[in-house]
Amino acid sequence: MKLIASLCLAVTVAGSCAAQNVITPTDHIELFNGTNFVGFTFCMRNDADPMQTWSVTNGMIHCNGSAIGYLRTLQSYSNYVVTVEWRFVKVTPKANNTGVLVHMQLPDKVWPMCIQNQGKSGRQGDLFLMAGAESKEHKGMDANTALPMRFPTNEHPVGEWDTNVTVCAGNDVKAIINGKLMNETTESTVLSGFVGIQSEGADFEIRKIYLEPLK
Repeated sequence: MKLIASLCLAVTVAGSCAAQNVITPTDHIELFNGTNFVGFTFCMRNDADPMQTWSVTNGMIHCNGSAIGYLRTLQSYSNYVVTVEWRFVKVTPKANNTGVLVHMQLPDKVWPMCIQNQGKSGRQGDLFLMAGAESKEHKGMDANTALPMRFPTNEHPVGEWDTNVTVCAGNDVKAIINGKLMNETTESTVLSGFVGIQSEGADFEIRKIYLEPLK
């Protein structure tokens, strides 16, 4: 069995244990330590080597988007606010897509059941109910159809930092981009899980990923 396939199997076992110990944050939690991927694991399509796609340089996570997949936390969470500070290095056609994944469920696969706060250039704030996850607003819609953001894009120009915030409060999920509420979905069927970042073609950097308690 290939190394990555073995890794995914090991992670599934470890993740099952983590999923039984869901944490609700009571204080600020830095998910990225600025140095390495401690606290994270990867799942990549076709057993691609994640280290050819993901790296840490100059205190930032760099994803070159060359392989499809994701990194995710080893710990499972509920009732929290996750903030991702990121920027596109460059944007080209079909190389402009990523996303923040919350309430991620096992098994690891591309793609798992979860809710995605879209990170695609020009569409940050769309919400996707993925791989069977459902919500009040999404019922009856095709699985690949997003709940479109309610307002015009609030992103900064390519190369500048954006702040992507996802508020997970029980079965309610909100998408906030650069301080503006862009979307919300209620009565979701997933209430807790891992937190992840997609690799889906975009070349981007992340300087911070952190959790905070609900206010």
